[in-house]
Amino acid sequence: MKLLYFCLFTFAFCLFSACRPAAAPVAISNKPVSVNDVPLTNQPLPPTKPVEEMTWAALDGRTNQEGAVSRLKDFQGKVVILDFWATYCAPCIEAIPHLKALQKKYGKENLEIVGLHVGGEEDRPLVPLFVKRLDIDYTLAIPEQELSRFIFGRETAIPQTAIFDRKGKLVKRLVGFDAQIKKELDAAVELAINSKS
Repeated sequence: MKLLYFCLFTFAFCLFSACRPAAAPVAISNKPVSVNDVPLTNQPLPPTKPVEEMTWAALDGRTNQEGAVSRLKDFQGKVVILDFWATYCAPCIEAIPHLKALQKKYGKENLEIVGLHVGGEEDRPLVPLFVKRLDIDYTLAIPEQELSRFIFGRETAIPQTAIFDRKGKLVKRLVGFDAQIKKELDAAVELAINSKS
């Protein structure tokens, strides 16, 4: 009888210990690749409305007043760069002279640059002095929340620069600004400007 109890106990122990959930997988890096089986990427999130309908309100860089509302659809036929920035962002400051040079190179008839301020309410009072200091001559605006959500995706670093072709299709999104990103920006703009479609 003792042998029977021993065998049953051993069998039960083996059965229960074998049915425990598997151990968590060993990570290769400390950055997750998915959350709830949704892959994490640095790509923009799917839009909840057509991208060409997303808006921004023009910001007068001298007075900090919001003005006319524009949308990507208003610039059909031009390549559009949407540059998300703030006054406290060092790479944003580095990118501004290059954006000005691109505007000068391609002209307003081919290229529309819109600097979208995402520094928040506490940063907005600093914009007029910032504009004057850097002599920003392209449009400044405040993006609607959906436009920011779509472009930023899960990557919140700034600057973020989105390049749209003449038909309003997103062709490139860049995060940050350095020599490599400058090359990628130049190549994307040149390709979009020279594209026949």
